[in-house]
Amino acid sequence: MPENKQKMIVVPIDGSENALTSLDYINRIFGSKHHFRLSLVYILPKLPPILVEESRKSKKTINLEQDIEKKNSQMAERILADAKDRLMHFGFTQKTVEAAFFNINIGVARDICSWAEKNKKADAIFISSRGRSRLKAFFTGEIANKVLEYVKVCPVWLVKGRVKHNNVLLAVENSENAMRAVDHAGFLLSGTNVNITVFHSKRDLRRFVPKEVLEEFPGVQKFWQKKSGDVVAPYMKKAKEMLLQAGLAENQISVKLVDGTRSAARDILNEAEENAIGTVILGRKGHSNVEEYALGSITKKVLDRAADMAVCIVP
Repeated sequence: MPENKQKMIVVPIDGSENALTSLDYINRIFGSKHHFRLSLVYILPKLPPILVEESRKSKKTINLEQDIEKKNSQMAERILADAKDRLMHFGFTQKTVEAAFFNINIGVARDICSWAEKNKKADAIFISSRGRSRLKAFFTGEIANKVLEYVKVCPVWLVKGRVKHNNVLLAVENSENAMRAVDHAGFLLSGTNVNITVFHSKRDLRRFVPKEVLEEFPGVQKFWQKKSGDVVAPYMKKAKEMLLQAGLAENQISVKLVDGTRSAARDILNEAEENAIGTVILGRKGHSNVEEYALGSITKKVLDRAADMAVCIVP
């Protein structure tokens, strides 16, 4: 990707304070001076068919549908204006922030993906994983997970709670998808002052072989750990080179290869907790022939268990 390319970021909001945490996160990590263009989007709810039918039955109710739609539009304008004001307070400008609302078409998640990938050609979607309580599905895990399911090429950054740290963990393995995650991280985070840990936990053989069997062959586990480290080492080296080429400084990047436990997701989250990591970046899928690496169960487990953290998933 060109270094001077302006980065297009789509941010869906629903009017709740929780949904605005994605804006706070963007300001925290990137700031208003980053080469960004933000597209705020609000999706209007669709009136139930029964209500629409009733509104057209008499002269008294004929305008009910139009009145409700007008009120919904006014609410959307107010919500978007409040979100823009928040960004202006952070130092963003009218030139770098745009806002739009439209009626729900297929479904909230699919419409978000379509808006980001087809209309805006976005480089990323930033979405809070919680929203207003009376629209429970809107920005809860349900919609966020559906966005992850339906998105084709656009990376999704899920902001889960209040992120308190700027450090980033970039999970790497020996797969093409992991390298796409590295490429995206370098592109989006170049120009920031974040520190990135290129991280891999070597898979514990107990994930695949019963403990009793390994006890009979004590050298197998040690051999496995060495070989798995040898396999992933070139990818970790390449990841660091890609980050440097993207414009990050040498002192912003560290590489960490550890002996893993039986859960790679637990290894990632433990590393994050112990080292003040606020963002985890990983591919949506890993090794296609290993079930745990396919949203991918590692990705799913990290998403399910992460708190006060942003998780970026790269298709």
